[in-house]
Amino acid sequence: MKLYEALAQEIEDMVAQQVLRPGERLPSVRQQHARRGASPSTVFQAYYLLEARGVIESRPRSGYYVAPGRAPTAAPEPEPSRPDGAPRSVDVSELVFGVLEAARSRRVVPFGSAFPSPELFPLPKLARALASSTRRLDPWSTVADLGAGNGELRRQIALRYQLDGAAVAADDIVVTNGALEALNLCLQAVARPGDTVLVESPSFYAALQALERLELKAVEVATHPREGMELGALAAALERHRPAACWLMTSFQNPLGSLMAPDKKQALVGLLAAHGVPLIEDDVYGELYFGARRPALAKRYDAPGAQGLVLHCSSFSKCLAPGFRVGWAAPGRYARAVERLKLTTSLAAAMPSQLALAEYLGQGGYDRHLRQLRAALMGQQAQMLAALAEHFPPGTRVTHPEGGYFLWVVLPEGADALALHAAALERGISIAPGPMFSAKREFRNCLRLNYGHPWSTEHAAAIATLGELIRG
Repeated sequence: MKLYEALAQEIEDMVAQQVLRPGERLPSVRQQHARRGASPSTVFQAYYLLEARGVIESRPRSGYYVAPGRAPTAAPEPEPSRPDGAPRSVDVSELVFGVLEAARSRRVVPFGSAFPSPELFPLPKLARALASSTRRLDPWSTVADLGAGNGELRRQIALRYQLDGAAVAADDIVVTNGALEALNLCLQAVARPGDTVLVESPSFYAALQALERLELKAVEVATHPREGMELGALAAALERHRPAACWLMTSFQNPLGSLMAPDKKQALVGLLAAHGVPLIEDDVYGELYFGARRPALAKRYDAPGAQGLVLHCSSFSKCLAPGFRVGWAAPGRYARAVERLKLTTSLAAAMPSQLALAEYLGQGGYDRHLRQLRAALMGQQAQMLAALAEHFPPGTRVTHPEGGYFLWVVLPEGADALALHAAALERGISIAPGPMFSAKREFRNCLRLNYGHPWSTEHAAAIATLGELIRG
């Protein structure tokens, strides 16, 4: 049991035993830190967990109090997926484009959005870094840094890899226009039309779109909603299909929020290396963890046996600067191939954005921002989970991720997420229906909800409305 879980259980026991009574104020985070030695992060996580369970409630500018009445029990976790494992062509783009277009409107509650709220990012500081770095721009750098990207930014990224225990040289990093370009370039470097690629089930829709565009076949592999892709099912798929690549989100997968344990990531890399299959590691949510430390990268285990077969991709879009569109790839043995593909497609990522991010990272405020962002997301997750427990019908199952900003919701049998999507839009609410996360258009009774926006009475009312629509 983790420290925050133990603290939460202790407080819940005190409430059950009437040591702490309804309406009574809990010790502040500062008091818990001073008396118990627990870190503020641990206390916040415990309080957020108790809030999600309905044991306590937060009152603005006042603190946390024992709830006057217990909220409904949190929904159970979904079952692991069980896809048929057959290779198939992909045709999801029209559905995806339609859903994403609806989610962009400011007039809708953005539960279907792919991004957290821009209000959570340090945009004024980034603007100052942009202005400062542009004033000092070396004209020759706009030519010298084409292709792989700005040297200082790549150095800053390499330093973060080192902190995460992964040995990646700055020269082996390719800066891209967001993580999506990095992922697409890596896919092109290892696969050819007609090849098969292994993906999770449910899978990130942009991965499916990339396979569709490149005329690749998808094999969906059984995936646990908390622990990620099942390695036994992966081993069977490797033997059966001899794929060109495996595209996974090993930390806070979209849409499930699943997180592979470090030993499982190590086993994953070893298994793929034994078959000579490259791993495209999509790690755009890795910094959005709620625990004490960043989850280990699969890239960390890319030596010596894997021989550079892990192509790690990430970006600043989900955790710092979405509009800057700066991502990167650390493609291992495929670094030069990815760099050349970059040169022959978009040539380079925008230099002012690269310089601004290099300056911001050099100032040392990034980790402070990330701590604030994680705390906000934890609180917003707790509020959404509590609302779902109150308003969604019996039989609903919901994931409980340890990071990221998505919940995967499995509705009772017979529910139609596509019909719910249309009905919700008419009431000013966007959701992401389950079929957009499957090459086979499965998960008809599932949806993904985004809790990456500050909670409000409008959001609470929208969850209540969704519950009414589901109940019919």
